[in-house]
Amino acid sequence: MPNNAFKIASKIYFSQKGEHRSSRPAVRVALAGMIVGVAVMILTVCIVVGFKQTITDKVAGFGAHIQVVSFDNNNTYDLHPITVSDSLLNQLASYNHVVSAAPFITKPGMIKTDSAFQGIVLKGTDYWTFFAQNIVEGVIPSQPQEVLLSRMTANRLQLHLNDDILCYFVDDTDVRARRFTIVGLYDTGFAQADELFVLSPLETARRLQQWEHNTYSGVEILIDDIAKLEDVADEIYFATVNHLDEHGYNTYYVQTLVQLNPAIFGWLELLDMNVIVIIILMQLVAGFNIVSGLIILILDGVQLIGTLKALGADNRFVRRIFLTQAAMLIGKGVLWGNIIGLGIAAMQYFGHLIPLEATTYYVDTVPVSFAWSWLIVLNVLTIGISLLILLLPSMIISKISPAKVMHFE
Repeated sequence: MPNNAFKIASKIYFSQKGEHRSSRPAVRVALAGMIVGVAVMILTVCIVVGFKQTITDKVAGFGAHIQVVSFDNNNTYDLHPITVSDSLLNQLASYNHVVSAAPFITKPGMIKTDSAFQGIVLKGTDYWTFFAQNIVEGVIPSQPQEVLLSRMTANRLQLHLNDDILCYFVDDTDVRARRFTIVGLYDTGFAQADELFVLSPLETARRLQQWEHNTYSGVEILIDDIAKLEDVADEIYFATVNHLDEHGYNTYYVQTLVQLNPAIFGWLELLDMNVIVIIILMQLVAGFNIVSGLIILILDGVQLIGTLKALGADNRFVRRIFLTQAAMLIGKGVLWGNIIGLGIAAMQYFGHLIPLEATTYYVDTVPVSFAWSWLIVLNVLTIGISLLILLLPSMIISKISPAKVMHFE
């Protein structure tokens, strides 16, 4: 019997020499509404996940996922130094999901040219993976007086590759000047950080700070799964809490990129709420359209319903026929919604067609990420909800009797 219902539904749906019987204007509008709803949901998920991944990666590139610093940290870039042994570095690098554990040194200062000046943070590091991916001109600095400058800062101060710059650093007792050579320019599109950081080899920053060997501002730890951030941070925290450094002066303190950048990640959390609201609205739109389509199919097939009932078909069998037709419409709507949504997402992913203001959105183009697991769940959810919504309007069929069919002709 179920097979017979499917055969009848298919015959009706693909009748008239391949032209869909359901291609009347009202059904077409309902189908178009569902296609648009599915496409919007797919684009919403791709863009929001893209925003979160891109911005998280950029924030982590400048400050890692987890930092181990001094407990006396004053929440500035002029951090109190800690001594980190090789054994502690190896221990930090050994935890699950940890990709790297690299020391760093930061020192606030100022670049001054003949016509302008700008506050900066000199960051010494020997871990260059992120900046190597975003370098646009020149090379990574390797010598003591070489630095990597952002293209944004270079343009603002009218500086170029291989130019010398004069930087000033303020200590408690004096102001020290250092001359550096720009050997590379980077551009991450993360304006908030690009305008601030000047990168140098780790040893350059150590000499500037006049610190001893194994003394740093802290250790930056990168992980391979942002979902494990709190678990890894807690593990490192409990391993280092109340432990003094080698000199017995400072205790270690663990902080995550979320704690270091509450405004950015607060904004990203708001995006999650926007996604939920949009998906709910689009599910309602898709559900309304497919219900409208089913009602039109039923009204259009009143004579068929009367004929089938006169031949002995029960309400369940007739309902199954029309639900099958509606399911075909749902399948078509979801298929084309995916094609359109993923097609637009792919054009943005490869072509970067829609630009953004980097100073406002932290990126210079709309980021897209194909979160396939979320997209699969979204499609299954859409199909399931649409089919469930159809059960109630399909009850109309039970109210139609063969004796009244003539009234619909």
